[in-house]
Amino acid sequence: MRKSLHQAFGIAAAAFLIQVGAQAADYKVPRLADGAPDLQGNWSNASATPMDRPSVFGMRRSLTEAEATAIEKSELEKVAADAAPSDPNAKQVAGPLPPVGNYNLFWTERGMSAIKIDGEYRTSIIIDPPDGRTPGLTKEAMQRRTAGRIKTAGNADGPEQRSLGERCLLSFGSSAGPPMLPSMYNSNYTIVQAPGFVVIEAEMVHDARIVRIGDKHAPASIRKWMGDSVGHWDGDSLVIETKYFRPDQNYRGSSEDMVVTERLTRVAKDQINYRFTINDPGTFTAPFTGELAFTAYPDNLFEYACHEGNYALAGIMLGAREEEKAKEAKQK
Repeated sequence: MRKSLHQAFGIAAAAFLIQVGAQAADYKVPRLADGAPDLQGNWSNASATPMDRPSVFGMRRSLTEAEATAIEKSELEKVAADAAPSDPNAKQVAGPLPPVGNYNLFWTERGMSAIKIDGEYRTSIIIDPPDGRTPGLTKEAMQRRTAGRIKTAGNADGPEQRSLGERCLLSFGSSAGPPMLPSMYNSNYTIVQAPGFVVIEAEMVHDARIVRIGDKHAPASIRKWMGDSVGHWDGDSLVIETKYFRPDQNYRGSSEDMVVTERLTRVAKDQINYRFTINDPGTFTAPFTGELAFTAYPDNLFEYACHEGNYALAGIMLGAREEEKAKEAKQK
């Protein structure tokens, strides 16, 4: 009886995979009036898959179905545990204020599942090098990073020394990109197209990147937030090359000479496969490539009112000035 049930399950599973594969093979990318593939809509790249592959997986690029299910179960359990009511009888940790913590996990809107591309649940976003790890930094990059840390020690001489996200100029992390990577929250995007242009709006902070189709890059002397993005269509895929970044925007300490090549391919009604390659010989010892799935996002994007009711930046500046006054008074 048990053997026959296993056989029946195996036959049903095989039939399901064949059906899914056939649907994927039969999928035709919708096109706009000008013939360009239609990538428009609201999308999310939130995922529980890390950028760099955990060492426990070694050279394994994919998870088993059971491992992927376990990851999703674990993430959901973390959210549920974090949302559970606090125990009023719990012993309080000594200190002036109760340990209330930071954002609870419900509000962070993190991805709950592993990335799935081409039928594989991925162990990391990076797929090349084969070990799924970001290549090491060059000697030049390490020196640049050390100099930057010394220059910004204290980080409160002025708002210019605070992070771009904190100043509401760009998203936290690399959400706006390129590369476009999931963040702690608001990992959502709207793609809008017009003849000769593709606009990618990131919900995090409010960044809108304009990709010019079939155009040439602006002069290297013109440095823009998110770089200068020029694209072309390669069959069903949008290929974007971005260069000429501002010196105050970087990815993991990248230089102004970083070049990011992205490829967006709609593979289903509800999914775009996103691949990026970073090439920056002055920072990383080798180029590297990653892949993400952008899945259809059922809601509208919201206004990211970055500093509405947020007094942290002003408080940091005022606190630093008070510390300076106290230090000067002590020296007199």
